[in-house]
Amino acid sequence: MRRYIFIAFVAVAFAAMAVAVTFRALTSGGDESAGWGGGATPVAVYTVETRQFADVVEALGTARANESVTITAKVSDVISRLEFDSGQRVEAGAIMVELADAEEAAGLSEARATLRETTRDVDRIRDLTERGVAPRSRLDEAIGAVERARARVTAIEARVADRIIRAPFSGVVGLRNLSEGELVGPGDVIAQLDDTSTIKLDFTVPERFLSVIEPGQGVRAQSDAWPDAVFEGDVAMVDSRVDEATRAVTVRALIDNAEGRLRPGMLMTVQLRRDERDRPAIPGAAIVRLDRSAYVFMVEDAEQGSRVVRRDVELGLRTADMVEVTGGLQPGDRIVAEGVHRLSDGAPVQVAREVNSPLGGSAGDTAAVPAAAPAAG
Repeated sequence: MRRYIFIAFVAVAFAAMAVAVTFRALTSGGDESAGWGGGATPVAVYTVETRQFADVVEALGTARANESVTITAKVSDVISRLEFDSGQRVEAGAIMVELADAEEAAGLSEARATLRETTRDVDRIRDLTERGVAPRSRLDEAIGAVERARARVTAIEARVADRIIRAPFSGVVGLRNLSEGELVGPGDVIAQLDDTSTIKLDFTVPERFLSVIEPGQGVRAQSDAWPDAVFEGDVAMVDSRVDEATRAVTVRALIDNAEGRLRPGMLMTVQLRRDERDRPAIPGAAIVRLDRSAYVFMVEDAEQGSRVVRRDVELGLRTADMVEVTGGLQPGDRIVAEGVHRLSDGAPVQVAREVNSPLGGSAGDTAAVPAAAPAAG
């Protein structure tokens, strides 16, 4: 008896549930026929914006000074005066070092006195020659003596000049290695002078990239010393030879270093930019993949509410937070940025919030992938 009562109770319960479901379906159907608001899925919406993309070749490079020279002496002598200190900036032509020149100075004074005497002799003998008192040969001898005296003065002046070391170009002096009163000779390093107003950044790339590298292309470089800074420059030239051992070619880029943050010898990460273009960009979370194709859900507004429409898209490069769209979308289109897995074509939606620049991306992001190997989105 109890068994029959239990079965009857269960049957009544199922019947009641069936009635409730039917009533709810009828009610829902009546609401949707009157409008699109019933059963709308809350979503986050992103308005498509244009960003800059570029194919990038990544490499490691070494920073070099625009001009660099080792300051040394041409002759052996004692340093009489130092006109610079470590880390000082000097201008082109400025005196940096003077060597003792007492002996040369005395010889120069003697040579100049001899030149003055021989010059006076020429004037006197020329007057005598013109009056016919002295032969022409004597005048020629006097003129020869003047030329020899003048040559001796020039030679001694050159030796004196060798004892004055000037900056060949404007730049920053490195560490000073010698002091006043110290004996210096040819080859002894007094200091290093570097022009760092422009940095030459040399890096190597595989030879297969020769067809896509040319002077004038933009580069972006970063250094561990300035992790948050990006230094921009341009390719100046590509080496004329490919290394036979590594099958790589050296590329030189020039980077403006007016602020002086970069120094010769620094290791830098280089991104060689090519094919820069402005294209629509969308967040990766908005993309739905199906086999080899991809699509997004566009939001269409109407008086009855909002619905989504499936839109096939063609994708290009991927950055850290955004994907390049090469076809299917235009700037200003509104797409679902979050919640796409719950949607189907034509489904009603409710815009819960607007998404701006997902993940904090900014215009000008560049795909950090090798050129000729773009990401598939």
